[in-house]
Amino acid sequence: MKSFAIISLLATTLSVVSKTFAAPDPNFHIYLAFGQSNMYGSGDIEEQDKTVDSRFQMVSTVNDCGSRKLGTWYDAIPPLATCDAGLGPADYFGRTLVETLPKEIKVGIAVVAVPGCDIQLFEKDNYQNYFPDDWMYPFIDEYGGNPYGRLVEMGKQAKELGVIKGILLHQGETNNEQTDWPLRVKAIYENLLTDLELKAEEVPILIGELVQLSENGTCGAMNAIIQTVPSVIPTAHVISSEGLKQRGDGFHFTSPSYRVFGQRYAEVMLDLLKDTTPVNDECFSVSLGYPCCQKTTKVVVVDEDGEWGAEDGNWCGLKANPNPECFSIKLGYPCCQNTSDVILTDEDGKWGAENGDWCGINN
Repeated sequence: MKSFAIISLLATTLSVVSKTFAAPDPNFHIYLAFGQSNMYGSGDIEEQDKTVDSRFQMVSTVNDCGSRKLGTWYDAIPPLATCDAGLGPADYFGRTLVETLPKEIKVGIAVVAVPGCDIQLFEKDNYQNYFPDDWMYPFIDEYGGNPYGRLVEMGKQAKELGVIKGILLHQGETNNEQTDWPLRVKAIYENLLTDLELKAEEVPILIGELVQLSENGTCGAMNAIIQTVPSVIPTAHVISSEGLKQRGDGFHFTSPSYRVFGQRYAEVMLDLLKDTTPVNDECFSVSLGYPCCQKTTKVVVVDEDGEWGAEDGNWCGLKANPNPECFSIKLGYPCCQNTSDVILTDEDGKWGAENGDWCGINN
């Protein structure tokens, strides 16, 4: 009752078809993050940070970072930028999202950040005129000498897999008190929207404040300028750093502060996503170009996407188990309605028989 003679052939065929023609998953929400050292991650990575829900993914934006390879997705265990990075706000941004959003939604992050950099490094038509300190070049070289270009490259790859939902920024210490900074951020944001064919109303930018003056932040006065960004970018949202402690250098937050900061970024994004619901959350196959099964509940193949059946000579996705307490549903057999007599017990559960067919007995 649970064996299929052609399961190996079907599984192979389905794997090839789904990987060749799979459309971007509307339930994979991806975010681009950029900036300087705080976005790069300057906090100590502690034991509590080393495990993460696999629904939160990161893409390696650099090559030869341990086992990580450029453009490949991994569970979002820090560091998220380069191998030398630490904990940053992006870490608990993603963790908070997956804790809160429906379980069908995955979250991805692409972090491109360079410690100490001027905003000029991300200006598409001006980065080549930026001459940083010598110590900064190895960081820039990890992004092929063009961090903005690498961010766009990652964005284009991300769009093949999911939907870009927002952009995160933390930068400004190097541009402290420069009143043209909001306009320069606007130009970068608009370039990203253009180069990635995104709409501002669908992809907001979230910008974090620097260490506050009240916390002895060296560049705390820049926050007054950061707070003006929404006046020039209507889809910008400023994330407060009020009360967040710093490491003692006047620039960088502590690890506990990065965790809270990331949660604050996420809370703003969650408010913007409050109408977000999974796309056809009972039938995963629609996003892959296949219909939901209408007549059958029998599982033919199970792969990383879900449980597949077949109808009218075509693959179809099986909807979520309508009775999770009855194991036999996912195997294509009904729950026993009028009997509790156990005829057979196997690795799946207890089986009875009704109307000449097997049925599952609830525990």
